[in-house]
This record gives sequence, structure tokens and C-alpha cells, in this order.
Amino acid sequence: MYSMLARVGSAAVNGIEAFSVEVEVNAGPGDTVIVIVGLPDTAVKESRDRVVTALHNSGFEFPMGRITINLAPADVRKEGPSFDLPIAIGTIAASDQMDRRQLDRYLITGELALNGRVRSVKGVLPIALRAKAERKRGILVPLDNAAEAAVVAGLEVIAVHNLREAVAYLEGELPIAPTRVDVNRLFALPLEEDLDFTDVKGQESVKRALEIAAAGGHNVLLIGPPGTGKSMLAKRLPTILPPLTLDEALETTKIHSIVGLLAPGQALITRRPFRSPHHTASDAGLLGGNVNPTPGEISLAHNGVLFLDELPEFKRSVLETMRQPVEDGKVTISRAAGTMTFPCEFMLVAAMNPSPDGKMPGESRCSPREIQTYLGRISGPLLDRIDLHVEVPAVQFKDIAAEGSGERSAVIRERVMAARERQHRRFAGKARIACNARMTTRELRVHCALDESTLELLKLAMSELRLSARAYDRILKVARTIADLEASDRIVAEHVSEAVQLRSLDRQLWG
Repeated sequence: MYSMLARVGSAAVNGIEAFSVEVEVNAGPGDTVIVIVGLPDTAVKESRDRVVTALHNSGFEFPMGRITINLAPADVRKEGPSFDLPIAIGTIAASDQMDRRQLDRYLITGELALNGRVRSVKGVLPIALRAKAERKRGILVPLDNAAEAAVVAGLEVIAVHNLREAVAYLEGELPIAPTRVDVNRLFALPLEEDLDFTDVKGQESVKRALEIAAAGGHNVLLIGPPGTGKSMLAKRLPTILPPLTLDEALETTKIHSIVGLLAPGQALITRRPFRSPHHTASDAGLLGGNVNPTPGEISLAHNGVLFLDELPEFKRSVLETMRQPVEDGKVTISRAAGTMTFPCEFMLVAAMNPSPDGKMPGESRCSPREIQTYLGRISGPLLDRIDLHVEVPAVQFKDIAAEGSGERSAVIRERVMAARERQHRRFAGKARIACNARMTTRELRVHCALDESTLELLKLAMSELRLSARAYDRILKVARTIADLEASDRIVAEHVSEAVQLRSLDRQLWG
């Protein structure tokens, strides 16, 4: 028996991007043994048993002798079962059971069941983007992943049900029409919102604050006793945010694809994410991590909303690790396996009670010291990174009993989108600045200039409330957003005054 070598193109995910992996299969003389090299993890090593069984059950012969499988590059760890299908096809080609001339035109990915069926895998969208970047003709993927890969224009996406079907297509014996997805149609579908701001009785001042937050991409802290609607309001915030752009949707979908959160057959995430982790979440669960770094909740909320209910109940160490990602819009995780950077540009919406027993300070049975200790669980540096501190008062009976309803989310969204459009024009050409909340110090000086009387008002507020320099910047950004909602080019005293009023904790509302 002479040695025969076959090469099959595949890819693996590193962070949120994919890199090419060449699957080399050599069938040579010697004792029958299968060796997989190239830093495979346990799931990849176990593929030998899945592949052997799938080959037999699909009517192919497994070659006798020494089978060496190399996953190149050999210095990068390979994870998961997505190499099953390319290894199986490489083995068939190396044993001269198929025509291999089409192999270099495609990237191939998929997990194999023991009967030869191709199962879905994670991270297909980044792999499809890699196939296009390498100018491949197409990509062979499991049926459930086809729509996800088909959002990449200019790439043939071939959905295969089983191993025999994949081999028959590559040999030209079985024509398979490429999967098509109309991306424009996905974005044109009407938003059927289950939640709407019209469901919320009263709380007009809080709705106004959330409108400002949505218009400028600002972080919000909702403070009020239980039953005032803090969670209800937060869950409706995505309904007034602008729709995702195609670039935002692709980046968001990549993250969810890597974690395996896309539904079977789902092509693209077209709604802004809303993530609400429990307060018992670890730093790895929130920021991402584990032995091989994967995205956490803050990255899954990328381009959407991260809602932290009962904020003081989160571990202080977990909250402190969020400070830098909230500021930078990205999180870098270093482990022995490598360093990964994941995007995490989200709106942080947090909710908390005003005291340990949930009651307002004047009604609480807790001592002032207990209340201050409770509030002190949130550090000053983290609090400074939250632009709006909003009091959520108890709902009045007249509001609960009122038959009329407030504004619909669609109406509020129109105003938010108009304000965002002004910001897009203002920051045209600055890729990292999409909204007022992301302004740098340089942009603040240019776009948030104040006249003398308005500057004097802000100076008085800074002195009375003992605000930090970071709080000063936050107030200017919020004032700029309020001006945008009113279609005003100038920031006037009324805008600054409202921005100052939207910082309850700075005003020492709790004594």
C-alpha cells in the first residue's frame, strides 16, 4: 500500500474571528491506527471514533494502515466537533474513494452523527466570512447552519444532510442549489414587539430619562422601592432603540453564533439583544473566560442592553471588573490558552432598591449607617460611569386606575432615531464614536461648548454636589443628548439643569 495524501479546507474560531485550518489526511502502510496531531482538544480527538463509525454506516470503507490526520497550523489549539466532516471527507479522498478535484474550492465544517448525518456546529458565520476572505467558491455546512452562512454575499452555501450527500456533491453527482437569504427582507420585517412603553402606567419622568438614555446611548441606574416598575421599564428599553444596522447585526450574530445561541435555521439577529444575568453570576459568566476564553454576558449584550437587577447584590469584585469594559467597549481576557478580545458596546441599565429593606429612607426601618453601607456596595468609580441616576417613585393610584395609556414605543423611537441621526452626522468619519455617550474629551470640547451663564450654572452644581471630573463629562454628554432631542445646535442652561437633575445619587437623595 502506497501513502496517499488529501487536503481539505476548514476553519476554526479564535475570539470572534475565524482562521483557516488545513485538514491533512495521510493513509499509509503500517499497523491500523489513527493519529490526530495539531493541538486537538478532547472533542477533536474523539472525532476518530465518530468518523470511523459514520464512514461504515454511510457505505464507505475505512482504509487499513496508519492514518495520520494533521490540523494545520499545528501551534494553535483546535476545539469542538466541527472537524468531523472535513476529516471524514479527507479520509475518503486519501483512500481514493472519491474525486478530490473540487476540494480546494470549498471550506467544510460539520459534526457527524454515527449514522453519517451532519449536525450543526457553532461559529459558522465567522467561518463563512473567512471562506469569502480566502476567495473560496463556497462552504459546505450542516442544514441547520445554512441560513446563518448565507447572509455572507458572494459565497455559495451548500447545505448537506449527511456524509454521502456531501461526497456526492463534491464529485458532481448530486446538484445542490446554494442556500439564499434576502438580508434586506430580514430587516424589512416589521418589529412585532411583545413589550411596549404604553403598558407602563405613570412614571412619565422615568420614561423621559430612558428616552434620553436611548437617544445618546447612556448608561442608566434606576433607584426605587419594589413594585415601582423598574424591571418593567428596563425590559422595554430595546423597543425605543434604533434598529440594528447590517454591520451591527453581523457582529452581534457572530458572538451569538460562537456561543451557540442561534436557533436552528436562524440567519441573522435583527433585534438588539437584551441580557439580564442573575446577581449570582461569576466574573467569568459576566465578562467571559473559562479555560478557553469565550464571550460572557457583556459581549452577548453587544449593540444592545445589559440589565443588572438588584445591582448591590452582585459581588463587588464582579462589578469592579466591569469598569474598564464599560469605558472601552471591549473586554480582553488573558488565559494560559491565549488572550482574547471581545466587543462589548452595550447600554448598561441597572436597578436597585433605595435601602436594604426596599423602602425609601424616610420610611425604612434601617439605620442611616445600614443604608449608606448598602449604597456603598457600588463603588464611586463604577457609579461615575453611569450617566443617569433616576429615581423611580411609587406609582400613584390615579395613574394605575387611569384608562388612557402613554405614548407607544414606536412614537418614542422616532424621536430617538432623529436624535441619533444628528449624532451620526456630527461624528461622520469617526468609526469608534456612534453616539454621544462615546464622545472623547476632545469631542466634548468641540461639541459641548457652553456660554458663560450655562458654564456658571454647571460650576455651581459641581461645587454643591462635589462632582468628580468624570461626572462633569457625563453631565455634558447628557446635556448634548437633550439638546439633540430638541434639535438644538447649542446646549443651553435648561439642558444642563435637566442633566444635573438626572444624577440622583450625586444629589445625595438618600441623606
